Amino acid sequence: MSEREQYLAQIEKLAGSHVLHGSESLCKLLRYLAKHALDHPGSPIKEYQIATEVFGRSTDFDPQLDSMVRVQAGRLRAKLSEYYSAKGAEDGVVVELPKGTYVLSFHHRAVAGRPHADTQVESERRAGDIHRKWFAATISLGALLVLAAVTIGLLWSRNSAQAGSSRESELAPAAFRVFWNGFVSGQEEPWVVFSNAAFVGRPETGMRYYDTAKDQGSFILDHYTGVGEVLAVHELDRVFGLLHRQIRVKRGSLFSLDDAKNNNLIFIGSPFENLTLLEIPGTQEFIFRRMTSGSRKGEEAILNVHPQPGEPKEYLPSPGNAPLTEDYAVIGLVKGLNPGQAVLILAGTTTLGTQAAVEYVCRQSSVEELLLRLAVSQTGQLKPFEAVIRVKVTRGVPVGTELVALRSNPS
Repeated sequence: MSEREQYLAQIEKLAGSHVLHGSESLCKLLRYLAKHALDHPGSPIKEYQIATEVFGRSTDFDPQLDSMVRVQAGRLRAKLSEYYSAKGAEDGVVVELPKGTYVLSFHHRAVAGRPHADTQVESERRAGDIHRKWFAATISLGALLVLAAVTIGLLWSRNSAQAGSSRESELAPAAFRVFWNGFVSGQEEPWVVFSNAAFVGRPETGMRYYDTAKDQGSFILDHYTGVGEVLAVHELDRVFGLLHRQIRVKRGSLFSLDDAKNNNLIFIGSPFENLTLLEIPGTQEFIFRRMTSGSRKGEEAILNVHPQPGEPKEYLPSPGNAPLTEDYAVIGLVKGLNPGQAVLILAGTTTLGTQAAVEYVCRQSSVEELLLRLAVSQTGQLKPFEAVIRVKVTRGVPVGTELVALRSNPS
């Protein structure tokens, strides 16, 4: 078997292993990186290329605003480490994804007591180099120490002078500072409250949403959330890092009305799963409802309370019995129980719509579009508004959004 065939066989072994079982996206990423590494040895690969060719992101993907590729690469790196520390400890071929790169590496594991030929040659070469390099390194070290002392002195004074301008360069985009001003201007960190709906059943046998008509007395699981909510918290943390502020994260089932009275709030998830939203003022123009009739009876939808010309009465995602290719989400800034507090609601009819809503307000281009539509300048103040976005979904990933309805200063 050729070396390439050995490497590809190891990739398939990894893809079929217990650590990657059921993770189609990570298996796809692994195979893609392996093919690139074998077809183009040593050639770097860009995040944009991975995002568009592996995860179906649109051509306007910006890695500075969307960390999805880095997150997935980190997950794959951890899975490889987990595999080789357990079941794969004796495998002859080791596959690694070094930190700071997307270039996959392969090497043969040396058999105990009998070093691999490549390893032995390398050891002999290094032994010959050591004696030649030692003398030169000793002389160079002395010179470098002198140079370092001078350089440190110069850099210290330069960094002190540039500290103010450096901090200015790290500021978030102007659109972010306007949009998020109400959540970063106070002394307290805003609360980020993510949904965790009530489930019954067990993960190993199957879970479903709690049904009051059928599940009275059943043990309720209230510590699960969706993929979109997890990625959404990560995105918000990134943006608030740019704004040099922190967020406090809490799951919906542990949230109290006292929290709602005393803090600025960011809700991730719809009232169907983030039940706290049912107890506080929410959006008024675009509200979540279950369809009560027709072929979509029982499915979640966004009701358009006062449709404008050309707008539908309801916004419905893909049917529940078909693959999800389209979703809708609400982005709403409303006043809290305490009028001095702000509440931002980011909610889709599915977890992917929720993810897209958060990504929309964490992406510079879309925030700029929203502020432009709301006629808010770079020095203006953002007032309450409600919006609906259409979300395009490809292979379980939100890949595009479009602002389809907007109400400024809703009553």
